[in-house]
This record gives sequence, structure tokens and C-alpha cells, in this order.
Amino acid sequence: MQPKIYSLAEHHIDPSLIDSDALFVLEKLRQAGFTAYLVGGSVRDLLINRRPKDFDISTEARPEQIKAVFQRQCILIGRRFRLAHIRFGHKIIEVSTFRSGENDSDLITHDNVWGEEKEDVLRRDFTINGLFYDSSNHSVIDYVDGWADIQKHLLRTIGDPETRFKQDPVRLIRLLKFQARYDFKIDSEAEKFIHLCRYEITKSSPARVLEEILRMLESGYSTSFVRLMAQHGLLDILFPTLTQFLHTAKGKLVFHYLACADQLHRHKGKNVLDRSILTACLLFPILEIELEKQFLSNDLIPHIGDITLAVSSLIKNLLMKSFPHFPRRITSLAASIMVAQYRLTPLSGKRHYREKLFYQKDFELALAFFKLRAMVNEQHVEVYTSVRNQYRQFLQQSGKKHHVPSHSKTHHHRPRRRAPHAP
Repeated sequence: MQPKIYSLAEHHIDPSLIDSDALFVLEKLRQAGFTAYLVGGSVRDLLINRRPKDFDISTEARPEQIKAVFQRQCILIGRRFRLAHIRFGHKIIEVSTFRSGENDSDLITHDNVWGEEKEDVLRRDFTINGLFYDSSNHSVIDYVDGWADIQKHLLRTIGDPETRFKQDPVRLIRLLKFQARYDFKIDSEAEKFIHLCRYEITKSSPARVLEEILRMLESGYSTSFVRLMAQHGLLDILFPTLTQFLHTAKGKLVFHYLACADQLHRHKGKNVLDRSILTACLLFPILEIELEKQFLSNDLIPHIGDITLAVSSLIKNLLMKSFPHFPRRITSLAASIMVAQYRLTPLSGKRHYREKLFYQKDFELALAFFKLRAMVNEQHVEVYTSVRNQYRQFLQQSGKKHHVPSHSKTHHHRPRRRAPHAP
């Protein structure tokens, strides 16, 4: 199999978009006598003139050889998929060895069979992710017609889609992720097998599935992604209770929250909303309906204790009974955020803000979610602005440090694709 080679004059990749540390890793591997390329999503994004978030590298060097080249700067991770992480402070450049040897039909359980570059391409998921970039001569190397598919805005599997989805069912989610993010059309054969293979997703690691979903909630394209997941039947398998709610008249409220979160992510770049806030976006509209049904429709005003119990029940029924296993940190913070909304906007209509609320360690998360509520419903704007100003005054008077309340820090280092969140 001979690849198609595209020169700089043909692909027009802007070298200034390439991370200097990634270029350093490539050059050092070449100096040590090894072939090494940028690969996957970084090449895809460079070809459509987007600045990549991550720069992954593939090389003929074995993990131990990579370790020998970079020594203490390198750590080796993974058992099923052995990888090298080259550290530059808090930044990591991920380096993998060319692989081969996927089965024709079985679920992949091990992935450390070394191979050549063309074999490495053939085991990847989609053609748009099967391109190499050689920084030594600025060429793009294409074994799978990924270049043409990018030009056509087409999502196509490398090889038979049924086989590819059964080998790694998370590819079903990744396919919809790329459609949501890039608005590419899915190849007709691949689209057919989304439906036929959708129940294969339960054979995947729940942690990997959750990580893909959380990353998309952070991406700025979560609204389209969740719609596509529902449309193709995957959401019903993973989150049946949420899917039932989305099909009701009030289900559109979830999409309103996601759209506002997407708006913030697109404007704020890397400063993503905390995952607990994004989880609350999925839950809070359902909580409002439950409180209306249990209390307000019967002329009862629930106490904070009642609301806390309702939140706990909602998390148990929607998240704990779903296929992905949400970590306790996310669920407990999401619960705290939602309960706090009824201190900020009490159902009794009485509005008073006690300073002790500002001392709560999770208050900025609650205030960030309150901003989303104000974006969804303009009736909350005045109250949100008042609370935010009071909080800022409190911080100035107390001398406490303050993070912009509309965007709280993400309390995790986003793990890489093959090392799921311990997002």
C-alpha cells in the first residue's frame, strides 16, 4: 500500500499552529534515528485550520526506547495500551509506538503488538484521524484517503464499520462527537451500523464512556452531541431516565442549559465549566419538575431538607442507575450546586442572603450555575447580578481571593484518550 503524499503547497498547514514542544519531541526522536510523526486529531485540526488542543505523536521507537531518549522527562503508562508521556511542566506530549494486529471481529482486549506506520493507520477509527504529518519536510502522509474525506466533510470508518464498532464500541460515541464538533456528514454505511451496533456500547468500560461524554459537555458542542446521542438511540441505553425526560414537553430545558454552557465554553476557551456544573445542567430541569409535582402543585413549600432528599433521589435514579459510573466528587458537588439554588432563589419568594453562604467552599460553583440559570431565564438576571455584586463586595472586604464566578476552575487535569479519568 503506497500512501498519498501532500506537500505544504497543497495542504497549507500553518506551522505556527503546531506546539513547539511537540516539534521538539519529533526532532529529538528523529535525531535518535527513529521515524516520528504528528498523528490523528492534531493533523485533522491543522488541515481545517483549527488550533489543536492536543498533539499526539506516533513513532517506530518502542516505549523503552522512547524512555531512553527522554529519560526522566518521560514516564511510561498503561498496560493494555503502552504509552510514553513526555512532560513539559504541566503539559504532556503523548507518544505511542506504531501498532498492528487488530482482530477482525473480536472486542479489543490488548493493543501492544508493534507494527509499521501503514499498519498503525489501519487500526485507527476514522479516515479523518488516519493522517500523519512529517514535520521534517512539512508533508501529510495519507494511507486511507483521509485527506479527501476532510475536503468532502465526510466521516468514514477505516475498514468495515460493523467490525470497527464491535472491536471498540466507544467509536460509536466518537463518531457522533466528530459530527457534533465539525458538522461533517456520516458515511451511509457507518450510519447504518450505528443503529445495528448500538447495544455493543455496554461492552465498553463505563469509565471510558463517561470520559467521552464529559469531554463533549466541555467542548462547546454539547447541545448537538446530546441530540445526536438521543437520535441514534445511544442515550437511551446509557441514560434511560434522562432520555425519557428529553422526550417530554419540558425536555427542551436541558438543551437550553447545554446551549448556554456551550456559549460560555466557546467564549472562554480553555476555562471550562466544572464537570459538576455540567452534570447539574442535565439534572436541574428534572429537579424543578419533581419539586413542582411533589410540593408546589399541592400548595406546599418544600424545606431545604426536602429539596436535599429530592436531589439525592434524582441523582440515584438518573446517574447511579445509568451505565457510566459518575465519581462521587461530581455527584456530591452537583447536589450541593442544585440545593444552593434554592437558597439563592427560595421557593417561598423571600430573598435574603446571609454572609455564611459566601463562606461555603462550593459557593462559586453554585454562583456559576446561577449565571447559567439567568442565561436560560432572564427573570433571574436581576437577582443573579445582585448576589454576584454582594459576593464580590464580601471578597473585597474579607481579602479573600476570587475566581470569576461565571467560570469555576476545573479541578482535574484532563486525562488522555487511552488513560481514562481516575476529566
